[in-house]
Amino acid sequence: MKLRVTKIKSTIGYNKRQDLVMESLGLRKMNQVKIHDDNPCIRGMINKVSHLVKVEEINE
Repeated sequence: MKLRVTKIKSTIGYNKRQDLVMESLGLRKMNQVKIHDDNPCIRGMINKVSHLVKVEEINE
């Protein structure tokens, strides 16, 4: 299973660590979409910035 992660909110005004998590997910621009494998590491990063991203599960 894979996850489609979309950046829906800016990191301006939030903690610098959250900005670094967004960069490590590969999300720099607004409405940018990245597809990641569903594993505990990615899930943990998504939980840290859940208020900034939209996540959809993709069955492949």
